[in-house]
Amino acid sequence: MARRLDELEQYAIEVILDKRHGFRPGLLRIALRFLSFLYLAIVQARLYLYRERFLKERQLGCLVISIGNLTVGGTGKTPVVEKFARALQKGGRRVAILSRGYKSVDRRRKKTLWEKFLAQGSENPPRVVSDGKSVLLDSATAGDEPYMLASNLQGVAVVVDKNRVKAGLHALRELEVDTLLLDDGLQYLPLKHRLDIVLVDRQAPFGNEHLLPRGTLREPPRNLRRASYIFITKCNGEPNADLIKRIRRYNRTAEIIECRHSPLYLQHVYKDERLPLDYLHGLYIGSFCGIAAPESFEQGLHALGAKIELSRHFADHHRYTERELSQFLQRCVRRDVSAVITTEKDAVRFPFIGPLEVPIYYLRVEIEILNGQETWEQCVQRICTPPTMIAPEDFFP
Repeated sequence: MARRLDELEQYAIEVILDKRHGFRPGLLRIALRFLSFLYLAIVQARLYLYRERFLKERQLGCLVISIGNLTVGGTGKTPVVEKFARALQKGGRRVAILSRGYKSVDRRRKKTLWEKFLAQGSENPPRVVSDGKSVLLDSATAGDEPYMLASNLQGVAVVVDKNRVKAGLHALRELEVDTLLLDDGLQYLPLKHRLDIVLVDRQAPFGNEHLLPRGTLREPPRNLRRASYIFITKCNGEPNADLIKRIRRYNRTAEIIECRHSPLYLQHVYKDERLPLDYLHGLYIGSFCGIAAPESFEQGLHALGAKIELSRHFADHHRYTERELSQFLQRCVRRDVSAVITTEKDAVRFPFIGPLEVPIYYLRVEIEILNGQETWEQCVQRICTPPTMIAPEDFFP
């Protein structure tokens, strides 16, 4: 069943991105375009209701910073969240990251209606992936991105729940934090944001220019006006004048920071072995990943001098089976591949398998600021030294 769902998801992505041709894909695109008009009406109506205070945002009495985007996946958001969390922690803030835990599995038994009634409507508490001291959940229960953040960020709490208001209250009460980072939070309106950090992918700034479900845009580009800061991600050092000019049509005041995902080293998936990047130069490798933009990952491997002999793509957030991984490794052995390279986000979803005939490494990357270093430092300083705010305990009974 899981495999069939992945195949359907991949087919839908290929239709949306115009990679499928013929009568049926064309007819489906027409239907999806019609649904996009309905989706746009719902999105704009929801924003209007919150803007005019018909629906009210919840304020928790602490710093709340949203990091998100206008498109579905592929902007490289997780390393930006990690960079923010490190910088704010270094600046003296006690940080918790709130995530919805996309495609995570809550293994706790759901309460029946009778049990909820007896408990006066109480729900299961949020899942604490990390309390800032230890990683408490596995990647399946936490979600791959929250688990990765929890593993890399000592001293930063990570909490998962679809209801980010509930997750934020739990973090403030139980984990004693004073700053909440909303991972993928631009569209989460029930919780008041102090700052909205919006990421724009240089390679596909506004997806395929169509709204969901016909395209990959969650909101029309004009909604970029809500951004306080805009990060242009996946830059390669070339000028972004045309993109910046278009961004300024939608937002004339937000500070713009240009950055790239800079590779640091290779880390073995199953053991404590780290290799420098020049290991890849001239090496015949297999590329194995399930992310929103596999082409970007493989372009990065080529730039490091690797020669991709085999590659296998899966749907974003795909949870791998031992069979899928073993089959690909066997193909690599037959083609005399020297190593398999994957992403860090994929590595946390790998099952453990026995002795490897071909080593598997993930590429460790971090965000590097190319243009706007002073703006970045001012942004962090602005967050770390805010004006006096109401204490969180004043909001609690």
